[in-house]
Amino acid sequence: MAAVGELTGPQKAAILLVSLGEDASADVFKHLRDEEIEQITLEIARLPRIDAEQRHRVMVEFHQMIQAQEFISQGGIEYAREVLERSLGSSKAAEIINRLISSLQVKPFDFIRKAEPRQLLNFIQNEHPQTIALVLSYLPPDKASEVLSQLPAELQTDVTQRIAFMDRTSPEVLKDVERVLEKKLSSFISEEYTAVGGIQTIVDMLNMADRGTEKTILESLGEQNPELVEEIKKRMFVFEDIVLLDDRSCQKVLREVEISDLALALKGVEEKIKDKIFNNMPKRAAAMLRDELEYLGPVRARDVEEAQQKIVNIIRQLEDSGDIIVSRGGKGEAIIE
Repeated sequence: MAAVGELTGPQKAAILLVSLGEDASADVFKHLRDEEIEQITLEIARLPRIDAEQRHRVMVEFHQMIQAQEFISQGGIEYAREVLERSLGSSKAAEIINRLISSLQVKPFDFIRKAEPRQLLNFIQNEHPQTIALVLSYLPPDKASEVLSQLPAELQTDVTQRIAFMDRTSPEVLKDVERVLEKKLSSFISEEYTAVGGIQTIVDMLNMADRGTEKTILESLGEQNPELVEEIKKRMFVFEDIVLLDDRSCQKVLREVEISDLALALKGVEEKIKDKIFNNMPKRAAAMLRDELEYLGPVRARDVEEAQQKIVNIIRQLEDSGDIIVSRGGKGEAIIE
């Protein structure tokens, strides 16, 4: 394999993740975009045997980059350069800083990320819906959700739809919007196109919103684009999230599910999900389910996904009717007996 200095970024990432092990790699993948995961996974598949020296050099480089990033956050580029020069020498320090600067991207609209949601609402509510959608796409989901929930209902729907269909925004557009908002961007913004928005952004926002805001947006949006609403709903609660239900809600859900569908849905899932199901079933029903699972041979992945989606749909129906409560993004919801 090529020397470390000749490797591409994805190749180094592949070596790093293989070195870190499966659990750590899985945690890292949770924070990457789909295209990044695909690229790194492809490089992992292509990796030949990695010698210890090469592995060590990649790990050292990664550690140096993390260190440099911390120094930059503490005191800026010049401070990081001075600290690194003292420990690594001027040549190595310059190499690390230059590599970091070329990859470092300060997010657009970073100047508003520290603003209070109420201040932010006053700042953008009179802007064009497309501008609001662009700004919210760059905010953390919890803050974006708070702002979104305070917008007028008709504007909520418009902005939601614009975010869902937003794909890539050119640097020129970002700069134009920021000039209109009379704010200054950091000099580190790259000239590459930036992926923002999309359906997952909406899902993240709605998961952090209160149930009333979520319902209003989805109902209004459903009148204009029912297919989009269906896709959003599918992503808002996946089958694996059943472990997040309280026991009483889980029991209500299981009473509505056929044993055959439940057995299919549990095919190949983690033990904690099976434990959640078995612990919330009557002993006789649990025994029947275990027998069904035991005699269930190989099945198509599509059949498993369809069975899981049936159960997810039941959960959504019970939530809509008020029979169960699904935790919303870590925010407690008042329960009245």
